[in-house]
Amino acid sequence: MRSMAAVAEGRGPIGWIVGQLWGERVLVASAAFVGFVMWAAGVHIGWVAFAMLLLVAAGLFRTDRRMGRPSLGRTAFSAAPVRDEAPSAPAPDPLAPYAAVLDALDMPALLINRREAVALHNRAAETLFGAIARNSDLAGRIRAPAILDMIREAIASGVPRVIEHAERLPSETVYVVRIAPLAHRWADPATEPLWLLTFRDESQAQRIQRMRSDFVANASHELRTPLASLRGFIETLQGPAKGDAAAHERFLAIMHEQATRMSRLVDDLLSLSRLEIKSNLPPEQTVELAPILSHVRDTLMPLAEELGVEVRLTVPGHPVTVKGDRDELVEVFQNLVENGCKYGQDGKRVDIRLTGGDGEPVEVSITDYGPGIAPEHVPRITERFYRVNIETNRWRKGTGLGLSIVKHILTRHRARLAVRSELGKGVVFTVKF
Repeated sequence: MRSMAAVAEGRGPIGWIVGQLWGERVLVASAAFVGFVMWAAGVHIGWVAFAMLLLVAAGLFRTDRRMGRPSLGRTAFSAAPVRDEAPSAPAPDPLAPYAAVLDALDMPALLINRREAVALHNRAAETLFGAIARNSDLAGRIRAPAILDMIREAIASGVPRVIEHAERLPSETVYVVRIAPLAHRWADPATEPLWLLTFRDESQAQRIQRMRSDFVANASHELRTPLASLRGFIETLQGPAKGDAAAHERFLAIMHEQATRMSRLVDDLLSLSRLEIKSNLPPEQTVELAPILSHVRDTLMPLAEELGVEVRLTVPGHPVTVKGDRDELVEVFQNLVENGCKYGQDGKRVDIRLTGGDGEPVEVSITDYGPGIAPEHVPRITERFYRVNIETNRWRKGTGLGLSIVKHILTRHRARLAVRSELGKGVVFTVKF
């Protein structure tokens, strides 16, 4: 025989009634006891049975309501189990269609409402401004008063606005900032009016334009002297010195020197222009500095020996690495060491010292022991074509662009050049990464 619990697990009304009675077995036993007492007291058997049924029915109805099951008059005898109602689906985000469109743009873009809060932004905007919380105040991310004033004017008037905005750090960047209202026929009726704010980077186009104008101005200025010298020597060789072999040899040597200087000047100008174009793109490679400094020392050894200068290199025992472009860093240190050999020749020594690494700031110092640089010249030595004591140093054939190239390379590497000089004791150039 099956137990009462087993019968209760069966299907149909019989199984349900048996299950209810088994669950209220204490009540059933109490009703039977009350019925027995009534019968013993002489109450008619019919009234005893009615009282017992009434008591059991009341107990079953109480249990049914307490457990949250359907009442006897509805679906209590249904064979199918009763399921809880499914939770209601969340309301769709009215801005969801705009998210995919904004992420497809390659420029930073934000949707803002009339309260100047960011309703939506794309990944490019997050790259430019960092993480932006939804409905956060736009003024917390954009601190430029001109942009904020333009946004307020556009929201008040409903007319698109455009301005040009320049950032100086970490490198010079120019944006064309535009705000325009979204057309109402595109927006969800339940969504408040929105404005689209975009930032178009015009830095490279402006750098190219400035590079062209600077190249023409600088080249015409710097090439004027050697070209005038070449023209004068050629006229001399064609005229008074036409048959003078000794003059030919002397003048041709000077002409070769001037042509070499012009070639070096053009190369430096082109190099400087290329660096300006990509100054806002930091290098992603990792390079070790000790081999680079060793390569620079070996490359400049013939020049140092010719000038009677000893080049010493000191590096730590552990590897020191930085994010950088190897060829550009070679150019930086080669310029600095070459300047130390040429302009610090009187000190007879140039020291290259690498420090840092293993969690410490990385620094490379190049020290010469020559005459030094006067304090009034130090702030300007990285300007284009700026030369210290140009008349006395003209024989060294510098173009005046070396330290300007160094500055632009270090700007791209997010590094700094520090200059410390004392007249009569030399100069220390320190590159700080």
